[in-house]
This record gives sequence, C-alpha cells and structure tokens, in this order.
Amino acid sequence: MRGTVRRVCVAGAVLGALVAGPTACTGETEADGAARETHRAVPRACVDGTFTWSRVTERDRLTGVSAVERLGTGGGRLENPMRRVYTPRPSVHADGPAPSAAEILFSFGRKTGEIDSDARTLAEAGGDTWAFTDVRLPAPELDADRVTPRAAGEFVQYAGVREVSADFRYTCPDGRTVSGHARNWTVDIGGLMDCEEEADSPLAREAARHSC
Repeated sequence: MRGTVRRVCVAGAVLGALVAGPTACTGETEADGAARETHRAVPRACVDGTFTWSRVTERDRLTGVSAVERLGTGGGRLENPMRRVYTPRPSVHADGPAPSAAEILFSFGRKTGEIDSDARTLAEAGGDTWAFTDVRLPAPELDADRVTPRAAGEFVQYAGVREVSADFRYTCPDGRTVSGHARNWTVDIGGLMDCEEEADSPLAREAARHSC
C-alpha cells in the first residue's frame, strides 16, 4: 500500500475580522521599549516605504509522527497518537524601525502568492486580513484526522507543514532602509506510510526514521 498525503491550504485563508498582528520586528519593539523608559523621541518606520524580497525558500517540515502500528488482513483504524517533533511559528525580525509584523507578512504573502490582493499594504486592504498576516497563527493540530487503512501492514501516520522564508529590505522615500527576515507556514500536510514499503516523499522518509 503506497503512502497517502493530504494537503490543505490553511494559512492563506481570509479571516472575517481584522487580526491585529503584534509588532514582532526586533528593532521596532526595542525602540518602543526605549521610548517608554526614557520618554525620548525614537526613530519610527515610515508608512510609505517599499519592500524588496530575496532568498525566498520553501521547505516541508515534519511536525508530528505516530509510533508504528501493525494491522492484520483488512486493515483497521489507527489508534496511536502522533507526538510533536516540531512546532511551526510565524516570525518577523528587523534590524531597525520597520512596519508591523502584519504589514511585513502581508507583503511576504503577496510575494509568495499566498495572498491575492491588489492592495499595496494591509492598511489599504479595505478591512480584509488573512491568517498569513497573523504572527500568532497557531500550528496545525495533530491527530485532527484519524486514518483507517484497508490493508494489512505496519503503519505510521505523520503530519507536516510547508514553511516559506525570505529576507526583506524596506526602503523609505528618504533613502532610509531596514533589513529583516520573515518566516511562515502555508500548507497543512498529513500522510500515512507503510513501513514495509519504500517511503515516497521526504516527509515520509523522515517519519520512517522516527518510527519504522
């Protein structure tokens, strides 16, 4: 029995209400903290800058895997729970005053195709927002869907996500620039493999190393 995989795009889904992403940019957070402590003016990010993205990469990451479970003729329901091996988390870091994490992820989402919008910024998106822009987006739950193989074998169920990451440069009209890095996950992946057969994907091979 060959392994099966489900792929559900979840991070790009549109949310009904505005999600106000917290400022996760390292430089901006430190500046805000300094302002509170010293009450002195600090540099702030310009609101009409331009993003340039580079080194965009995609990587499938194993997030959970079950212990191997042997089923006899006719198969049956798998009962072993998955244990988490990795927790994906959106992140944004900048080396100076930068727009909010939500604005940065909005630009990143447009760059990667996860966000389909003609708006230049999240603020101009007419009140719409996307889960991809939420720096607090939770990792997909494990064991959300139990699988029932219909054949005998030694089975392992696994889960993963597709992560995307990239470097950015934010350039203000006056020439000031801020550099940074952003990461998020885009696809919830679920799979089933038979340890008695050859794994047919990188995630399945990693799951096999954990459990088979």
